[in-house]
Amino acid sequence: MVSLLASQQQIRFADLAAWQAHLDHLGISALQVNPDPVCIATEGALWGCIQAHGLLPDTVIVSDDAGQFVVGQHALCWVHAERLVHKLDTFTELQRSAQAFVRALIWWFYADLKAYCLRPTARRRSELRARFDRIFRRRTGFVTLDRLLARLHSNKSELLMVLNRPEIPLHTNGSERDIRSHVTKRKISGGTRCGRGRDCRDGFLGLLRTATKLGIAFWDYLGDRLRIPGNAIVPYLPDLIRCRGQPG
Repeated sequence: MVSLLASQQQIRFADLAAWQAHLDHLGISALQVNPDPVCIATEGALWGCIQAHGLLPDTVIVSDDAGQFVVGQHALCWVHAERLVHKLDTFTELQRSAQAFVRALIWWFYADLKAYCLRPTARRRSELRARFDRIFRRRTGFVTLDRLLARLHSNKSELLMVLNRPEIPLHTNGSERDIRSHVTKRKISGGTRCGRGRDCRDGFLGLLRTATKLGIAFWDYLGDRLRIPGNAIVPYLPDLIRCRGQPG
């Protein structure tokens, strides 16, 4: 599918209908496979559009290593990485001791990464890189754990992205909290009945979370946009976000 899309001369589309017509013409819409090729192609097109317009040039995507998030500059979530060690099945006291020791080393390293983010220095950065190697090249005698450590070590650049970009989070907890209300609502109501309902739900949940992060009561935001008499005036949200992003 990637080679098929890349071979086409048309790379700009006026709207969603034009993009959908392009996918129909190429036969991508008719493909009955999982994951949905239309969804995958559209996500790729959206990221291409962001790059073509020069938006988010220095953005780092922090993820749990799911393939759809490996775009641009990518960093890995430390909580998800440690969880792999935590969830290993152990059957002997030696294995349990090795697991507990490695987990302690990882959380100790994690605490020092947090301290580094507050006061980053070149010397500390070099020390943490060397220490990462000592932890994840360690051989414990627990074969499954040793293989996992080697796998995590192969992701060194993404796990240590924070050394070059200390302003990024070390985990994805914030993002997961943002979608928790959506997941809870889906479990209770079973989801929406049509695409328009889904778009409406996602749009309003996005506005709710954005307003909350900016310290704005969502009802005040709705009251201003619906022009309720006597309601507080709420500035344009993108302008507030830009102001928050400016250096102090």
